[in-house]
Amino acid sequence: MHLIWSLLVGLVIGAIAKAIMPGKDPGGLLVTMLIGVGGSIVASLLGSALGIYHRGDAGPGIIASIVGAIILLAGYRLITGRRAS
Repeated sequence: MHLIWSLLVGLVIGAIAKAIMPGKDPGGLLVTMLIGVGGSIVASLLGSALGIYHRGDAGPGIIASIVGAIILLAGYRLITGRRAS
């Protein structure tokens, strides 16, 4: 049940991140969901590296996960923008 809940929250986070950063992004429900889950992972890793999150604490919140998803989308755009030139 935890996996299903994580995927649903990831879908919402990915959709919010795509709405904040409109433009040409990979599409589809599955990709949006993976961007949201990946954003949460990025936020967790960055928070741990900066000393914000500690082992055993609750992970990143929704705002931090959205910021992580935006970082992933920006990285995607940098990679595809350079490849197209």
